[in-house]
Amino acid sequence: MQKKHLLWVILAVAALARLWGLAAGDLTGSDEIFYGFRAIGMLDYDNAPKQSTPLEWFDPINAANKIIPYPPSVQEQCAKEKNAVTKLLDLITGHCNQNQKLTAGIPWWTNLSFHDHPPLVFLVQHWSIKVFGENKFAFRLPSALAGILSVYLIYLIGKKLFSEKAGLLSAALMAITVNAVHNSRLGLQESTLMALILAAIYFFLLAKDNKRNFILAGVFFGLALLAKYNAIILLPIFLTYILFFHRDWLKEKYLWLGLAAAVVIFSPVIIYNLELYRATGHFDFQLSYLFGQNPPIWQSAPGKEEAGTLTNRLLNFLPNLAKANSWLFLVVAAASLCRLAYGAIKKRLPSEIFLLAANVWFGLLIVLAVGPAFRFLAMLTPFFALAVGYWLSLTWPISSRLMTIALAIFIAWEALYTANTDLVPYPIGPQHFAFSRLRYENYRWGYNALDQFLEKELSGKYPAFVLNQKYGFLDEMINNSIESAKTGGSQPYSALIIYDNNLKDAAKFWSLDRLQIYHGWPVVKTEGFLELQTFDLPAHTTYFIIPAGKVPLKKPENLTTIGAQFEQKLLAKGIFPIAIKNQRDEVVFRIYKF
Repeated sequence: MQKKHLLWVILAVAALARLWGLAAGDLTGSDEIFYGFRAIGMLDYDNAPKQSTPLEWFDPINAANKIIPYPPSVQEQCAKEKNAVTKLLDLITGHCNQNQKLTAGIPWWTNLSFHDHPPLVFLVQHWSIKVFGENKFAFRLPSALAGILSVYLIYLIGKKLFSEKAGLLSAALMAITVNAVHNSRLGLQESTLMALILAAIYFFLLAKDNKRNFILAGVFFGLALLAKYNAIILLPIFLTYILFFHRDWLKEKYLWLGLAAAVVIFSPVIIYNLELYRATGHFDFQLSYLFGQNPPIWQSAPGKEEAGTLTNRLLNFLPNLAKANSWLFLVVAAASLCRLAYGAIKKRLPSEIFLLAANVWFGLLIVLAVGPAFRFLAMLTPFFALAVGYWLSLTWPISSRLMTIALAIFIAWEALYTANTDLVPYPIGPQHFAFSRLRYENYRWGYNALDQFLEKELSGKYPAFVLNQKYGFLDEMINNSIESAKTGGSQPYSALIIYDNNLKDAAKFWSLDRLQIYHGWPVVKTEGFLELQTFDLPAHTTYFIIPAGKVPLKKPENLTTIGAQFEQKLLAKGIFPIAIKNQRDEVVFRIYKF
């Protein structure tokens, strides 16, 4: 088979592994749920009580009710003693308007970014949802496409650094190895981030022959920063390589034009943080944590607290790495990295190897800085694949029949391991040996079946009545949604959805809270419904949803019996449930429609 045809086969396998059954896995991991939820309307809000957002602080209704002790007026903020940063901001953006009040409305700059992440991935997911609809496939699709692109970029980088054989082997591993595939099948930021990082690295390499490519490297660096702050890792990687091997590049105008392009692309987030600082005295969630500001408005630091101390991160690094990869891939990757390290010590490797080593080294540092979560460890996978591809291209010549068979067995095992983790409905065999712990990040518990039931019940309808919302921007959004539904020919439906409060909060956020926050459907927990019974609700059809014990629930210490008691009352009245089953034909929810 010709090499160009082999590349097409590799890309086809990569596409199959990432697109097959993309929407089949449930949404139970909190970050993916919240990102997908935000992407629907580019809404910086997820009802997190301990991590509110500027939309909540500046909402006129909220400010009038003083639900949150933010924000002070601009006049009060300006009356404070100005530090050096505030004085600089005054010079950049103009002096404070003494008559303006932050409570007058949500500022324009809140549309430039989100309170805890840059906006690019949310924006791309938003466009995908506009095209393919409000579903899991739509907001996961950008990650899958970015994962396929990463496979191609790994081929280009391997070919540029080493040889076409190394590029093909690296791309083949990237196409099928479990961490790369799984990361591409979730609606998180890391898959898009990695594709943009690899694009920046590729054009940085091309700049050795044509300095104009520094501009494209800068463009992709800026886009990577606009996807997630972790992309800052590229700055020390590129700078270290330049200082060691090409100091003359520091005088190259295209290098600085590329850096300027990155700053311009990233400027919306810069403006957002400058204005946020002027209004509140601190930066966004990530930067305020980095600079030790610790504003009292954010009472918790999800992701940061779980990571623990540096000692905990070091202790968890190897165990999590083992859970997030196949054991065979890790063995081969470790052998490849040791071989490369030996070659570097003996100075038998070209300077380009240094760039690969720098990526691995700084990648390890940033993983230890943010914590060895599975999605962060995926940042290392492309460089492991490059190291393995390069080593195999030298050690296992394709012309050797024995080595070819061994290579085929290695790739086949990796493909089967990945398929057993991500493609089959339920994995077989022992965990770690036959499939990865990653499986449980989008396990098929049965929430998809619940979503399908509710979608069928509510399709072509809009809520005949809505519950009052806490914030004005939510009321406005719901009113717009209902008007759009009326224009589209939907019919009014008087319904109330009740759920047992033992459901896991993150899991129900997409299945239930999304229906209320974006579309206005009245959704309340059982306790809330019992309180509402004192009012004359116009509901004609009521749905009560209770889990059957096969799906993730809240922590045992937080479980209640109110839902079970309410279910017994319904059964006593002769109201019987509709069984919602998962792909194993297990009953996972009972829904009472009355």
